[in-house]
Order: sequence, then C-alpha cells, then structure tokens
Amino acid sequence: MKITHYARGLLLDMDGTLVDSTALVERVWGLWCERHDLPLEPVLAACHGVRAEDLIERLFPWLDAARESAWLDELELANSHVCRPLPGAREVLERLAPHQWALVTSAGREPATLRLQAAGLPLPTHLICAEQVVRGKPDPQVYLLGAERLGWSPKECLAFEDAAAGILSARRAGCPVVQVGGTRELGEVLARIGDWRQVSLTEEGEKLRLDLDGLG
Repeated sequence: MKITHYARGLLLDMDGTLVDSTALVERVWGLWCERHDLPLEPVLAACHGVRAEDLIERLFPWLDAARESAWLDELELANSHVCRPLPGAREVLERLAPHQWALVTSAGREPATLRLQAAGLPLPTHLICAEQVVRGKPDPQVYLLGAERLGWSPKECLAFEDAAAGILSARRAGCPVVQVGGTRELGEVLARIGDWRQVSLTEEGEKLRLDLDGLG
C-alpha cells in the first residue's frame, strides 16, 4: 500500500524506530531485575516506549523511582555500544536538514546521545528527552514540545513511532503517525512500514514529501 504524505517537519522516536536497542534493553532491565529479584518478563512487556521512572512508579511503587532510573541510566551508558541503526535510517536522516526533524524519546539525554552515536546516526539539533517533560509518553507533552521546537503545529509534523504508548502520545498531540515495525497496527496510523528502506524522501518547496511503501 503506497502512501504519499507532505509534512513541514518530522518528529522521530528513537528506540525501535531509528535504533535497534533490543539487546541493550534486555541486558539492562535483566540486570536491574536480578538486583531486585524481580521477574524480567512483565518488565519487558511494559517498558517499551515509556520512561523508566514512570514504569518503576507504576509497577514497583515501593522503590525510589528516581534513584532506580539513575542506576538504569548508568547501566545504559556502559552498554550502549550494542545498539545498531534500523535499516535505511542513516540514509533518511542524512537527507534531512537539522531544522527539519526532532528526536522525541523517553530516554535521558546522555543515554540517547550515546545510543545514536553507537548506531552511527546523526545527532539532532532538537532533542526532546525524559528530563524535559513532566509526563512521559503516552502523554502528548513530548510531541507538543517537539513540534514547538520545530516551529510548526503538530498536525504539520509527521511522527514515526514503534510503540503503542508513543503512537498514542503523538496522536493526542495532533500529529499524524507512521508506525515502524510490528506485526499489526498499534493505533491509528497513516501507514505501517517495516523499516526506513520503505521511505522515500524529497523536498518540494518548504515541505517534505514522503512516499511510503506501507505494509498491508
């Protein structure tokens, strides 16, 4: 299913969207669960697309979420070398000018920067991360801030997400969304693509034209 969409700017999630961080997430949360003698499976099932601090507050309210999140950040910094780019992500980002995109992530600024560097991806001028918002995804705050930084309304931006929480966050902000990966649509999206090789990007005036070879 081929779709053409025009946008003023792109708001891009990181983990699972630009960066394959599966190995990192499993390693870090596995060590954290061992530390607290907790089962790993429920954590992995719930951690995708949300801030670590929010997840810990929701699932393990007896723990100090801020302190535990800081410990997780240290683990991530030590293990970020395992991250890899999603196919085609580097090529698309290299076609974008710095003012045309923003990174909108649930990760902290330093872990996000190291993951992008490990994956060999360009660093964004506009990085919206965990420290900059009071409420993380699925709250729309991160996407509203991302659109504000680009100088466009949310409906003029196109979001790329891989997780249900992120899709909901972007939709609540008013952004149209493309889902990256997954075996089924996780929310109301324009299209679902396997990876960035299914995205063709060109400039037409002040707008970006995106031709998407979506999955059925």
